[in-house]
Amino acid sequence: MEYKGNYIKDNELIWDKRSEDNDMWSIPVSSEDIEEARNGNWSIVLTPKKAVPKDWFPKELERKKILCLASGGGQQGPILAAAGADVTVFDNSAKQLQKDIFVAKRDNLNIKTVQGNMQDLSAFEDETFDLIVHPWSNGYVDSVIPVWKECARVLKKDGILLAGFGLPLEYIFDPEKMEKGQLELKYSIPYADVEHLDNPVIKKIAEEDGFIWAHTLEDQIQGQISAGFVIAGFYEDRGSSTFDAYINTSMATKAIKMMK
Repeated sequence: MEYKGNYIKDNELIWDKRSEDNDMWSIPVSSEDIEEARNGNWSIVLTPKKAVPKDWFPKELERKKILCLASGGGQQGPILAAAGADVTVFDNSAKQLQKDIFVAKRDNLNIKTVQGNMQDLSAFEDETFDLIVHPWSNGYVDSVIPVWKECARVLKKDGILLAGFGLPLEYIFDPEKMEKGQLELKYSIPYADVEHLDNPVIKKIAEEDGFIWAHTLEDQIQGQISAGFVIAGFYEDRGSSTFDAYINTSMATKAIKMMK
C-alpha cells in the first residue's frame, strides 16, 4: 500500500490527539516541580525514565538561551525556564505547545513557543542558542541528518546538544506476532512505517501513534559528529519497549559543537 499523505502533517495531528489523551510525554510538570526548580532542585529527561546528569548542563543556566527541540508537552521547557534559562520550545504539535503555554501562564514563566518541523529551524538565526534539549522524538522524521545539521547551525560554538533516541531493535520483528509474544525477524534497519502499510497491524499502529522511522545508530551518532559535534557523554535507559526486561532500548548523548 503506497503512502500518499504528508507525514509531517499526519504526525502533527496524531500528536495533537496523543497530547489530548495525556501521553507520557504530554503530562505537564506540577507547580511544585516549578517551585523546586526555582530553588535549584530540578531534573529533566531525554529518555523515558533516567534523569539527565547535572554535569551535562552549563554550570549556570541563568540567561542561557535554550532550545527545547521537538520537546513540547509542558515538561522540559518549563523546568529549565524556572531554573533561570531563556527558553524556546519548538514542536510539530500545537497541542503539545499548548501544554507549555499552560504551565507558563499557571506559574508565571516566560517561555516562547514555535511550531514547526524539527528538520527545518529556519525560524532561528545562526548561532542563536547555548544549549539544545532534544528528547526522544527524531523517529518521527524520515531523516535525522538534517536535524543534526540544523542543530549545529543554530548553536553557538561550544554549544551543547543533549539528545535522546531509541534503539531500533523492535522494528526488525513482525509486529503482529510480537504482540502475541512471538519474535520473528521480518524487517531491516533503517525502517519506515510508510513502506509497510500493507501490514494492517503496522497501519493501525502508525495511524494511532505516529509514523515512525527507525534510524541507524550510525545516523544517530556519526550523524552528530559529521555535523560538527564531539560526543562528550552517553548513557542508556529503559522504558516503553517490549524488550525492557532484557536490554536498554533508549540512549542519550551529550554533544559539543566544535566547528563553526
